[in-house]
Amino acid sequence: MFGAQAGWNQKFLDWSKLSFGDMIDPHRGFIYQTGDQPRGNLKGTWGTKGFFDAQAGIVGYNKNFYFGFCAKHLNKPEESLILNPQGDSRLPMRFTGHMGANIVFGKGSQYQNVTAISPNIIYSYQDGFMQLNIGTYIKYGAFTAGAWLRARDAFILLIGIDSGSFKFGYSYDVTVSKLTNASGGSHELSMGFLFSCKEPVRNFRTISCPSF
Repeated sequence: MFGAQAGWNQKFLDWSKLSFGDMIDPHRGFIYQTGDQPRGNLKGTWGTKGFFDAQAGIVGYNKNFYFGFCAKHLNKPEESLILNPQGDSRLPMRFTGHMGANIVFGKGSQYQNVTAISPNIIYSYQDGFMQLNIGTYIKYGAFTAGAWLRARDAFILLIGIDSGSFKFGYSYDVTVSKLTNASGGSHELSMGFLFSCKEPVRNFRTISCPSF
């Protein structure tokens, strides 16, 4: 399968809220007016920048295996709020690939109470920065539990329930990098509902087309 997305982004900057080095007194702090002049596409003290952004991706799957790849910022949009900036301010492309499997245990297995195990891997790259996530889910009936490792950064634990028409999940990121004291981890809750829709009645005849 192939998918594409396009959008328009708008950025805003209030120059009156910025602080510069020439505003600082060594003893009394920020007491001076800056000599830096606002520049760019201004409306009053507000700087604005709009730009078009595009992305595309593919995904393939069967009953037991799936994979995908996507590329964001295909057109490398210029996002600078300053007219004629010094240097390149284009948004670099971001590449993400993922793959996973769904291993179902049938009757007679010593793990017959476990519905399925799903190992996964996600890799992202953008302008020299990389992120690797490795994890797995274990599904037991309507219940799901899982664990993920975000390389050199965080360990993620999650639990969830899926009754078919209702889904609920909770995850917690345990920071293991030097940011432990600053971030303290993070919580995330998710909830979803699936509503059944009556299939519309087709009022047209099927047209026979030749196959090649």
